[in-house]
Amino acid sequence: MLRPSLLILALCLILTACSQGGKDGKSSDKNASAGANAERTLQVTNEDYVVIQNSALASGPVITGSIQPERKADLRAEVSAIVMQVLKENGEAVKRGDLLVRLDDTSFRDQLASADQGARAAQQTLDQAERQLERLKTLRASGMTSMQALEDAEIRRNNSQSELVAAKARSVAARQQLQRTEIRAPFDGIVSERKVSNGDTAQIGKEIMKVIDPSSLRFQGLISTDMVTAVKAGQAVSFRINGYDQQFVGKVRRVDPAANATTRQVEVLVDFIGKEQPRVSGLYAEGRIEAATTQVLTIINSAIARDGDKTYVWAIQDGLLKKQVVALGERDVRRGDYAILSGLKNGDKVVRQPLSTFKDGLKVEMAASAGVNKATASAAPAPATVATATAAVANASAASASNAATATVAGK
Repeated sequence: MLRPSLLILALCLILTACSQGGKDGKSSDKNASAGANAERTLQVTNEDYVVIQNSALASGPVITGSIQPERKADLRAEVSAIVMQVLKENGEAVKRGDLLVRLDDTSFRDQLASADQGARAAQQTLDQAERQLERLKTLRASGMTSMQALEDAEIRRNNSQSELVAAKARSVAARQQLQRTEIRAPFDGIVSERKVSNGDTAQIGKEIMKVIDPSSLRFQGLISTDMVTAVKAGQAVSFRINGYDQQFVGKVRRVDPAANATTRQVEVLVDFIGKEQPRVSGLYAEGRIEAATTQVLTIINSAIARDGDKTYVWAIQDGLLKKQVVALGERDVRRGDYAILSGLKNGDKVVRQPLSTFKDGLKVEMAASAGVNKATASAAPAPATVATATAAVANASAASASNAATATVAGK
């Protein structure tokens, strides 16, 4: 049996704990109420919303194709020989006249030596025939030879001249064949593909190496035939290239006058504008030709939210946050903005980057921008903006739950 003093002490402790639990419960209720108030009011700055207004929207046919160099050379063997040496590899830069591949030239050197020797022999024969003709002309003037002998000498001289011309032509052909055993770069560029290795047999027409000029890249695209009348030289083109995150800008150089016999599409050649150009050929590209420009209401892509097949935005109307369903049109190829067909009007304000925690009918208050009144902002607590509203509610809920747990433990 407890003594009266101990019983009184136990009762005091129980009453103290219950009193603390009641205070903690009130504190928890206050925190929850503060969180609810923070959720019911949303403060936004000028940077948190955009104003819907008319903008220029570029439209036109879609163009798809690849990036190809204007200057490219498929180097092929012009003589049949064994590949003796390959001096350049894929990706190496070359200058005009650089030796790329050397073929076996043994037989061609022998042919050149033989042709040169034949040309020298023909030259000697011609010289001898001319001297003989001059002697007969002198004898004929003094009546010591016949006219027939003189004519025969002229015929021999003419035949020697013809033989000399033919011998020189054979010499030139043999020298050209010898030069063809050395495959050289036709212009400054880069080796894009090597087709042979040492020891391969290079037949006439065999592909040896490909050289491209990376500074001459262009967009070779295709468009549908029903849009060919809307495309003209000089129109701007915006397109993206696989492997590059940026958007490229070009200009239509020409439209092919003949459609592809298989796909019935028309080729359009587009030159790059500016210094931003890819350094790799053969990449897939897709874009749009800016054939026309219209003034329509537009909205940025980040302000658009989607729920299934519905598209909506969070509009600020009469101090409240409204979930507004909108219908979108074409997308601008330059900026990525969408045309607004219905749902919004000129001058409406929409949240720039909506959050998933927004609720329809939430009260909105305008707050000063981050860069305005820095002295006031440092002295007073900053207002809750779109970016911090959800965090404030979460913190308030967490504090309320923590206080409730503390009160329960204390009560026990």
